Amino acid sequence: MKRAGCLLFATLPVLVTAIAYLVASDHPDSDIPMGSGASAAPSSRQEAKAAAEDPDDDAAVAAMPPGLAAPKKKELAGKIVASAVNSTLDWRTTYGSVKDIGDGQGYTAGIVGFCTGTHDLLTLVERYTEKYPGNGLARYLPALRTVDGTDSHEGLDPGFTAAWKAEAKVEAFREAQRAERDRVYFDPAVRLAKLDGLGTLGQFVYYDAMVFHGPDTTENGFYELRERALAEADTPAEGGTEEHYLDVFLDMHRRAIEEKRLDHDTSRVDTALRKFLAEGNLDLDTPLRWTIYGQTYRI
Repeated sequence: MKRAGCLLFATLPVLVTAIAYLVASDHPDSDIPMGSGASAAPSSRQEAKAAAEDPDDDAAVAAMPPGLAAPKKKELAGKIVASAVNSTLDWRTTYGSVKDIGDGQGYTAGIVGFCTGTHDLLTLVERYTEKYPGNGLARYLPALRTVDGTDSHEGLDPGFTAAWKAEAKVEAFREAQRAERDRVYFDPAVRLAKLDGLGTLGQFVYYDAMVFHGPDTTENGFYELRERALAEADTPAEGGTEEHYLDVFLDMHRRAIEEKRLDHDTSRVDTALRKFLAEGNLDLDTPLRWTIYGQTYRI
């Protein structure tokens, strides 16, 4: 689900794009397209990954409206993601969640569904162990390295799930989960969405897709999906409309879910993200009502 790719570095002319975004945000009824006079957003998946992960342009991004990074919106994002990953709105109860859901990615665990088969759970435990060598999950590192990229439980059963649940009671491990969520998924998704000229809903759409498909440049990874969308629609930073671009991106999000497993439920797109878009709720304002996997949620 979530294999982190290699970090690439590039210098991108985003300051003008940032200014254009601010102007458009201050004048939402303006007929001036967001891409007018602005540099196009990064088009290749490698450039996009570099733009999302390279902190060199933090000042330009920080000058933009907070969007999904605003505390209340980020809390809202946590609840919506938890409804898809753990069937609850209370994401703070999911640190200790760990189960094999039969999707071919081994154990899925924690607040965004770190997986033993997709490298991100291994990275989380490695980084945590660097700071806290005596933690209760450290002894499973050899097994986690062995099963990485597979759905195997070799070396993990029978004790890993109990060890995860026990460690999830430790505040330092909870903090580690939040930090890894932000470093790998939330911050890059929000950052790139802002560079693409997207508002709060668009930033959440990117975040949801990155959590589900992984921050990869490979086929069906987040950056490949975005590249597909760019082939059919312009981002607001390129002069396109936000509604049309997000509609096309959600098509790619849904198609990639189906390509992974033909029988996979696509309601996180159909009756959640696309519902918000159809309602014109580009700021992701409450009240919200959506359905995922047959269960309806309200905030």
